[in-house]
Amino acid sequence: MEIERLFNGVFRIDNKLATINLAPGIKVYDEELLRDGKIEYRTWNPYRSKLAAAMQKGLKHMEIKDGDSVLYLGAATGTTCSHISDIIGDKGSLFCIEISERSMRDLLKLCEHRSNVLPMLQDARNVSTYGKDVGTVDAIYEDVAAPDQAEMLLYNSELLKSGGFAYVAIKSQSIDVSKKPTEVYDAFIKKVSTKFALIEAINIEPFDRMHLFVVFKKR
Repeated sequence: MEIERLFNGVFRIDNKLATINLAPGIKVYDEELLRDGKIEYRTWNPYRSKLAAAMQKGLKHMEIKDGDSVLYLGAATGTTCSHISDIIGDKGSLFCIEISERSMRDLLKLCEHRSNVLPMLQDARNVSTYGKDVGTVDAIYEDVAAPDQAEMLLYNSELLKSGGFAYVAIKSQSIDVSKKPTEVYDAFIKKVSTKFALIEAINIEPFDRMHLFVVFKKR
């Protein structure tokens, strides 16, 4: 196997993205488990994860690392969550906000084997209901399907440390289907510009259509 380190805790193995499995022997979805000596890697499918898609499309800024505290808005069933869990390791904390009870049931299964994943059945608009439990985080990851996605990021920015990074999958069709995706993206970036500086923006087609993956830094 040819193993190349791309970012903190992220590798490319024979042209596939991978993270070191925090729960050896256990799969989360349909990923492959690859072993190199005592280390077990989990392949990371870019068609199942927008963060992986952004990496495949040349993402340059990925600052989440071992021991970090991350707030995940829109955790869903936990595919991307599981890989961030691998990256931050046992010393890190991944606070997963999810509004769907059905998705939360799958997310809870993930937590059985990953003590660093902390699920919260909450609305990302109501920061006051979970903010004290979360505290200050090193990074925010947002992947929510809602017209007020930009506002949700701004609400939660109070929990992000100064200079911290936000990784956002902007879903144009969930925000406004009447406008061109580029118009939606521009409006989103402008709306959050009071709190965030744009660092990088990547079109993640063909992995996901009408999505822009954006990296922001808190001002």
